[in-house]
Amino acid sequence: MGQTIQTLHRIVILRKQKLMRLFLTYFGLLCIFWAGHGQTEGKTRALFDGKTFKGWQGDTLNTWRIEKGVIKGGSNQTVVPHNDFLCTDRSYSNFILKLKIKLTGNEGFINSGIQFRSKRLEDPDYEMTGYQADWGAGYWGSLYDESRRNLTLMAPDSVKVLQWLKIDDWNDYEIRAEDRRIRIYLNGHQTVDYTEEDINIPQSGLIGLQIHGGGKAEVAFKNIRLEVLE
Repeated sequence: MGQTIQTLHRIVILRKQKLMRLFLTYFGLLCIFWAGHGQTEGKTRALFDGKTFKGWQGDTLNTWRIEKGVIKGGSNQTVVPHNDFLCTDRSYSNFILKLKIKLTGNEGFINSGIQFRSKRLEDPDYEMTGYQADWGAGYWGSLYDESRRNLTLMAPDSVKVLQWLKIDDWNDYEIRAEDRRIRIYLNGHQTVDYTEEDINIPQSGLIGLQIHGGGKAEVAFKNIRLEVLE
């Protein structure tokens, strides 16, 4: 009888030890998952909260507005008088920026773009200078140097880009800025792979959303997400 009790006692202890090992293994895996998940979410963040202009600066009285979780600039009813930019309130150097963009218009110069590694000018104070991922007929997916060298630094094949593009509809636009290398993607297709050779060109600055002047045009942005690279 005594031996039977001792045997049962050992069985209970072994089962408890086995359960404890399983619990610790499960808990350890769960901790690894939580840690990895937290790092991913920490790197990529929304630049636009879908409701307010928190983190952004610009003419939110006349040019820029928020409608149903979308940032819109310009108008299809009246001519946009001049270039205008809604820009971040802090600078970024190395990053991956992803967003959705839609440009519509019916008269004049219909164009937009995303500034990066840029700064605001003082004269005129509504203009910006720096790199621009251009957006509009003849400039789709191009890299332009806004108010500085004033030229297209690199452009994609004009035939292929029209095959990738969704005119008057939402498009995925991505900018990868890593050190002196800049890559641009349109709906998953690479349009630019440019390396800056001029060491005097700043590689850090603001991100800005543009509506170009001179046309009855409206641009819309949503799902704006940024991953800061080390």
